[in-house]
Amino acid sequence: MNKPIRNCLLCDRELQQNIGWKELLLNTLPQTICPRCEQRFQRIEHQQEESVVSLFTYNEAMKDYLHRYKFLHDILLAKVFSKTLHEQLKDETRLIIPIPMHPENLKLRTFAHIDELLKAAKIPFAHQLIKLSKEQQSLKTREERLKTPQLFKVINPTAIKNKNLLVVDDIYTTGTTLNHAKKALLEAGAKTVKGFTLIHG
Repeated sequence: MNKPIRNCLLCDRELQQNIGWKELLLNTLPQTICPRCEQRFQRIEHQQEESVVSLFTYNEAMKDYLHRYKFLHDILLAKVFSKTLHEQLKDETRLIIPIPMHPENLKLRTFAHIDELLKAAKIPFAHQLIKLSKEQQSLKTREERLKTPQLFKVINPTAIKNKNLLVVDDIYTTGTTLNHAKKALLEAGAKTVKGFTLIHG
């Protein structure tokens, strides 16, 4: 199941990996993409939203990655950012809650893309939200997104009561999805709710 990745997951070039004692002792995750592909993704240096941390900009390389991962259903690509996400979230003390998919959309895609990103990065998480609408936010205009009725329901308010939470999504665009999740969780008794996304659109 966990065979070492010998070729870049994006371009199939051979990876030059030297796993030494330091990597084994620190339990760091192996490289999954080559330096050339890695350089195509642009890291965010200055955060634009106060309550949300995002790692990468939505450039052409990221657009291509998301298309292959989410819409061509290439689940192996969940590992592309495993090392980056692991480094970013490994010491997180807040309860991590992934943004869920609507059950019907999950059936079509066959896997929950946020869950798989976190699993690949070996980051523990808990499902505390149910998605109420199967409409995809990415297909709406900015105005339509801002008028969207509440998207989520909390599964078990007792499990999040007075807790600090970190909600994880793949991309931040208008903030509608994260704001709806935050509102639902705070109303159910959470102490604080912050957001984390792989990409800022």
